[in-house]
Amino acid sequence: MHKQIKTFFRLILLLLLVLSTSCRQGEEQPGSTKAADSSAVAADSNAVVADSSAAPIDSAAAGQPDSTGTAAPTPPPAQTQAAPDSTKTTPTEAAPDSSVKAAQTQTAPDSVKTGGAEKMIESIKEHTPDIPFSVGQFFWAVIFFISALLIIKYLTQFLEALAERWTNLRLTVKRLIPVIRIITWTMTFYVILVNILTLQMQTLIAFTASAGIAIGFAAQDILKNIFGGLMLLLDRPFQVGDKIEAGGHYGEVVQIGLRTVRIVTPDDNLVSIPNGEVMNQAVSNANAGEPNCQVVAEFYLPPEIDIPRLKKIAYRAAAVSRYVYLNKPIAVIIKNEVHEARSMLKMRLKAYVLDIRYEFPFASEMTETVIQELLQQRLVTPDQMAAVVEAKQK
Repeated sequence: MHKQIKTFFRLILLLLLVLSTSCRQGEEQPGSTKAADSSAVAADSNAVVADSSAAPIDSAAAGQPDSTGTAAPTPPPAQTQAAPDSTKTTPTEAAPDSSVKAAQTQTAPDSVKTGGAEKMIESIKEHTPDIPFSVGQFFWAVIFFISALLIIKYLTQFLEALAERWTNLRLTVKRLIPVIRIITWTMTFYVILVNILTLQMQTLIAFTASAGIAIGFAAQDILKNIFGGLMLLLDRPFQVGDKIEAGGHYGEVVQIGLRTVRIVTPDDNLVSIPNGEVMNQAVSNANAGEPNCQVVAEFYLPPEIDIPRLKKIAYRAAAVSRYVYLNKPIAVIIKNEVHEARSMLKMRLKAYVLDIRYEFPFASEMTETVIQELLQQRLVTPDQMAAVVEAKQK
């Protein structure tokens, strides 16, 4: 938009130059005729003044004797009367001098106006930034930018579909998407600036410096988030596909952008967290780049329950699940807690799920299996379970 405004401003400037040139040509023609008339009038007035000055000299010479002592002949009366006539006509014929001055005073404002317009046009030229590329180059730059945008969009969708199709390569493919996006955008801007717009290195440096200063003052938060995104890609505290907890939200990371990190919560909500906030707080990573993660199921039971049988039931409930990852250990941890002056047992069943996508189905299956086995083997009664839940809520 800024470049279009520059182009429009330059077209207006060219139009003003054409109009000013035509106006000056139109003003020069009447000015030349006025100058010719004034010069002719001035010549006539000078001739009249010369005649009037010569007349008294002749009359004086007529009344004086010559070198021989004889008086010069007196001119006829007609000639003596011509001098007063010439002296009378001088004031009347000297009037064109005032017309010359009036013509000069009339042409002076026109020259002042023309000089002011020229100064204004020169100042506009000086303050108008030169556009280092043509309209055709700008058009092809826009076309190339839109093409790159569409290519990145459909390439990202293709890689995501490919990752969902191959479970073993899902995390690997998804982690390549942010890197591919950054590399593609960098190459796109390089081709636009260097090959299409053909900007020189000095212009690029000046543009980068001025844009950096302007953006630094106007969009500090956005720049902070962009640098935060770059640091996340370099430091890699988590990657796309990891299960993290940040900003009070827990879910799977689906995108690491230049401004935000997007995660999908267990309730299937897409949450966007600014990169600056993610960098300034603690982040919990459940799987740390691995396809499996630990799942914990908690139970509150009465203290009089048979603990060895309880642990055996819990271990089997995790081991027989279709979601369990048996290459890592299964742990059953029991500890005593007191709520409202009443003692109860808290059991935590820890096992690893083979795919982080099955985290919550795995926890639900373990909880259902343990409670059903406890009730079927009569290790606890429904009344005891209700009493434990009531005591915990208080």
